[in-house]
Amino acid sequence: MEESKAPLSILLLDDDKFLVEIYGEKFTKAGCQVRVFVSVKEALDTLRKGFRVDAVIFDVLMPECSGLVFLRQVIDEHLAPGAALIALSNQNDLADEQRAKAMGADFYIVKASRIPAEVISTVLDAIKERKRKTS
Repeated sequence: MEESKAPLSILLLDDDKFLVEIYGEKFTKAGCQVRVFVSVKEALDTLRKGFRVDAVIFDVLMPECSGLVFLRQVIDEHLAPGAALIALSNQNDLADEQRAKAMGADFYIVKASRIPAEVISTVLDAIKERKRKTS
């Protein structure tokens, strides 16, 4: 008898409430559990309390602090072990992309260059790749 698999767990951080609602709905329809945050502090607090995720998706430009600062904290505090780490930005900034990837981000997605379905597909592929590497 095949064991049923738990849904993939996604943390999405972006200060655009409309965008997190859209992506939250799209990930849910794709069979994922998704928790959305518009606050870096709330996202970090949730991870620190033990919320385990398969992917962390974060906006680079946030009002509280940079998404790259958020990424550094996630990595330094081991808050998302084994999770795919994906920057999502309005900025097509090569320097930010290189910094994010050097820090450990798997992808840097420019929002304007991809439709939501493509973002979902990229995230799911990144999770599969991470799981393949760690198993």
